[in-house]
Amino acid sequence: MTTEKAVRMIELDNVLTISADKRMSKPEIKKEFEELFGVKIEGINTFIRLNKKYAYVKLNAKNPAIDIATKVGMI
Repeated sequence: MTTEKAVRMIELDNVLTISADKRMSKPEIKKEFEELFGVKIEGINTFIRLNKKYAYVKLNAKNPAIDIATKVGMI
């Protein structure tokens, strides 16, 4: 997601905001994200809004979220 809040979280907190399949659990999201981008994740928070599931993915300090966001074209 690219909102002002999402960009601020990338820059300040090293957190990416992504949309995920509603049926996926936190461990499944973590495993898929780590395999896809080759990074380590410290934690995931999820929420469901308007029948869509979103996840806040906090990356390890060694892996800047800005690099991932640039790679996928968010920024």
